[in-house]
Amino acid sequence: MPQSRPYQPLLLRLLHGLNAAIALLAILTAFLVYNTYDGRFGKVPVPRIADIIGIHGTFGKMLLFGVMPAFALYSFLAGQKRLVQSDSFGKLTQLGKPIWWYTLHRIVNTLMLLSLTFAIVSGSMVKEEWLPAGDLTQVWYYLHISGWAVLVFCLLMHLLMSAKVGGFPLILSMFDTAYRPDDSPAAWWQKIRSLVDRS
Repeated sequence: MPQSRPYQPLLLRLLHGLNAAIALLAILTAFLVYNTYDGRFGKVPVPRIADIIGIHGTFGKMLLFGVMPAFALYSFLAGQKRLVQSDSFGKLTQLGKPIWWYTLHRIVNTLMLLSLTFAIVSGSMVKEEWLPAGDLTQVWYYLHISGWAVLVFCLLMHLLMSAKVGGFPLILSMFDTAYRPDDSPAAWWQKIRSLVDRS
């Protein structure tokens, strides 16, 4: 386990933290929607929450129209080294070596972004009146609930891979509030412009 805490860019920490917080609330409320109106694979005895579908939809819209696009843009521009690389699948042949774990971590990061995008898009196609009316056979509902299950799996893998490649120092670095002078918010706009120009 690494002894020193790695440094994460401040903008990454903010976007990642906000995206993660809203996504976790969306995942939780998605389960409550399923628990209230579906439950065919099992239910949990929790109190029914009024307008849970609307609450879940609000978190979905917050991701769709705000946080997720900004985080995805950052990830594919400034954070591209944390995602799948052109040689990633070739490096998977080096089973058990450190590069194998780092490569697997990058693949999981990419799958996490894709699964969240799929869950958001499929959820935007689900009509609020379907579940209260007992209509559980709509294709978009099946796709959305499948996307939710994949997203939960990817989240668990993301946490496991983060712990494996960087240990608790890597995880704790995402919650650090300190930042370097050249990473201050005043310098963000110039950095964003340079990233867009390079792309």
